[in-house]
Amino acid sequence: MKYICLGYIEEKKWETMSESERNAMMDECFTYDEVLRKNGHFVGGEALQGARNATTLRWKNGKVSITDGPYAETKEQLGGILVLEARDLNHAIQLMSRHPGVKAGPFEIRPAEDLSALVAESERRRSKT
Repeated sequence: MKYICLGYIEEKKWETMSESERNAMMDECFTYDEVLRKNGHFVGGEALQGARNATTLRWKNGKVSITDGPYAETKEQLGGILVLEARDLNHAIQLMSRHPGVKAGPFEIRPAEDLSALVAESERRRSKT
């Protein structure tokens, strides 16, 4: 089963780390990502630029409203995503508990939703029109 792992980071904390501390953290993370890949658990992932580069869209008063910045003003911001293949939630927790990125901020783990049946049904409805 696929799990989406959302990694959060406290940007101010990251910015106050020395270059060698940041490099060591990234090296640890990439090393563990390679272990996950080697064992067939790493499906994909991406780092995100800082929250100051975010744009948030909302539906407001019948139209799209666009604002700069993240949706929520919090100390910890979403820093990246990792798509993990695991037997079950306990296995995903076990794998991500060893990820060095947890030291930089929390990881939220959610099961990926299989939308293939909904997509197929939608395609059938749309093909009739």
